[in-house]
Amino acid sequence: MKQLLGWFGTPYVLIPLFIINALGTIYGYIWYGQQLQQTPAVFLPFVPDSPTASLVFTIVLGLYIIGRRSGLAEAFAFITLVKYGLWAVGMNVFSGVAGEALSWQHYMLIASHAGMALQAFLYLPYYRVKLWHIGAAAVWTLHNDVIDYVFGMYPWVSASLEPYISLIGYGTFWLSIISAGILLWWRLSPGRTKLRLMEE
Repeated sequence: MKQLLGWFGTPYVLIPLFIINALGTIYGYIWYGQQLQQTPAVFLPFVPDSPTASLVFTIVLGLYIIGRRSGLAEAFAFITLVKYGLWAVGMNVFSGVAGEALSWQHYMLIASHAGMALQAFLYLPYYRVKLWHIGAAAVWTLHNDVIDYVFGMYPWVSASLEPYISLIGYGTFWLSIISAGILLWWRLSPGRTKLRLMEE
């Protein structure tokens, strides 16, 4: 397994993943276009949750390609990729459970966001995060929850889910806690696997 994960630190994997994530990030911001047009300027950084997560991960991959790293970006990427990846999967699945007919776009979003969460875990052995990196990323993520569900800036959901928005906000808060908690547990685990980039 360690040998297989080692391939993720080579340019043969990093470069294609960088391109895929960059394109996905651009598509994500376009996806949020209509909502962003209606968002007050002060809240703009907090609305496009998934694209921002993939943007930071794209930056992490770009740094890896040139043999550099940012622990803060790694922590932010992990927590937000896991949180919003699972969040989007859940919202699309629950839309179907609530009675909405799922289209190919729903399934595309489920697959792409599940991939976001998977990427976060695949690169865990490469992260060099410090405790303050995790703390800072967790604070941002929880602050984002406040902006989303106290100020009403949460990503648009299907009409079938609007009656449950309070429950969604509660679940989202715990997704933040769990995502940060997983990274903290991993960071404090003495037996965690550590891998180096090919360029290091």
